[in-house]
Amino acid sequence: MTSHLNRSLIKNLDLFKSLPDADLDAVLQTAQVCRLAAGDAAFRQGEIADRFFVLLHGHLKVVQVTAEGEQVVVRYVNPGDVFGIARAMRRPDYPASTIAVHESLALAWPSSEWDQFTATNPHFASNALQTVGQRLQDAHTRIQELSTEEVEQRVARAILRLVDQSGQQTPEGILIDFPITRQDIAEMTGTTLHTVSRLMSAWKDRGLVTSGRKRIVVCAIDDLIRLAEGPHTPATRSAGINAEST
Repeated sequence: MTSHLNRSLIKNLDLFKSLPDADLDAVLQTAQVCRLAAGDAAFRQGEIADRFFVLLHGHLKVVQVTAEGEQVVVRYVNPGDVFGIARAMRRPDYPASTIAVHESLALAWPSSEWDQFTATNPHFASNALQTVGQRLQDAHTRIQELSTEEVEQRVARAILRLVDQSGQQTPEGILIDFPITRQDIAEMTGTTLHTVSRLMSAWKDRGLVTSGRKRIVVCAIDDLIRLAEGPHTPATRSAGINAEST
């Protein structure tokens, strides 16, 4: 029940920081706790979009099955993200499935609350709009990468995006802080498990990464950035990771 939820946990999320306690209580009145074990789905592709969510803890992957039956990992959901917002795009159903990669906790609200949410919480509305815009931009970027880039460059870019989102500094290097498989990477980049395995093994031999079962650590971030930027391009981007951010 939502009465067991620690209010300070919700209030400290960026989505709700601007809400006074009275408004926060009103938000929580219609919320439900959604606990997901690894492999559980918050919702499945094609189901009626009757709820929207905010992730409190854990990580989820958004998976879409194409008309040809191929599975694509669209993106990952991180703590503090709003997801399942088909209502914001005026869709009656969910365009993809959202699955926990490890134990996760979210809050869920009926989709019928969406308009009230956005009307009474401008900060939430602005964040949701930015989320939709970012996802459209990400979709355009992925299409461009698939059309113009070699596989090694695409895989490097995908891993760097995960580092930016969920990288954690460790003595080994920068750990992607949730379970992820080579098959997941293949489904993110439009290639095969065999190709990703071959690349990761070559990168391991070169000291760029280490990887194991559902675990990837980037050991040479600058070298990976050079691969992502393409041949003969200086590594000018930042990895987005420092001691303070982890």
